[in-house]
Amino acid sequence: MAKVNRIGVVTVTFNSAAVLPDFLRCMTVQTYPEFLLFAVDNASKDDTLSILRGCSDVRVSIIANPDNRGVAEGNNQGIISALEAGCASVLLINNDTVFDATLIAQLYAGLDTYRVEMTCPKMMHYDEPKRIWAAGGAFQPWLGYRSIHLGEDEVDRGQHDRARVVTYVPTCCVLIRKEVFEKVGLMDERYFVYMDDVDFMYRAMKVGMKVMYLPEVKLLHKVGRLSGGEDSPFVIRYCTRNRIFFLLKHFGLIPTLPWLALYQMIWMLKAAGKREKTSWLAMKRDALRESLRMWEANRNTLSRR
Repeated sequence: MAKVNRIGVVTVTFNSAAVLPDFLRCMTVQTYPEFLLFAVDNASKDDTLSILRGCSDVRVSIIANPDNRGVAEGNNQGIISALEAGCASVLLINNDTVFDATLIAQLYAGLDTYRVEMTCPKMMHYDEPKRIWAAGGAFQPWLGYRSIHLGEDEVDRGQHDRARVVTYVPTCCVLIRKEVFEKVGLMDERYFVYMDDVDFMYRAMKVGMKVMYLPEVKLLHKVGRLSGGEDSPFVIRYCTRNRIFFLLKHFGLIPTLPWLALYQMIWMLKAAGKREKTSWLAMKRDALRESLRMWEANRNTLSRR
């Protein structure tokens, strides 16, 4: 009888009570039974922990942090716990998602079928299940290795129904062999939230790790339910700061300067359509200054691997 490999599932919660019941229902009915779910909570103030503790499935473990340590560190805590438990691969997944009972089984089968290190599903908008959120992803080197979601906001008419290797995928849902962590390392916790997955996937791509997009596997993502939307001060700060920190970390200051100038022009154009353009630009510039301070403070210890 073939050995069944155990899979570690890692999800980071933060005031996730509104989405968690659907997620747990999807997890506990998976047809692939050999998994352990590590729910890492970042000091939620709502009913998140009580919902997790009320789950009777013995495969669910809770790591309750006393403070908010961010998505990157939370994922690392779960990854380390999964590897210490002997898991052969780790599924990083958002808890604002809904999916079929075969999700884990199909993603796991794809690792061996295509002989790759990572697999990901077709991710759709929960509110509009025919609209694509990400059919895999890619890096754009000419824009400073900006990451994009392939097929984003397109109506799904089968145009992305071919399995293919992609260079990037958001860690909203991605299954990763343990060997990737051994070779690439963990998430860079300095990002806190946003861009930590871009950094990880970029490092994986640089050492030849492959991600296979599996269109027959689908997941519904409740986009923006927990973040406050793309124009919230929180999102503006971390997305802007971390994008620039990524460039500084991997390419250094001088090669990054042209991209910084390009971003400034783009911000000015975008600000023209904002009602509160002065405050929006101020938040962008504050985040830029913060990224430069981060880089300066860490420049002697940054890995450009």
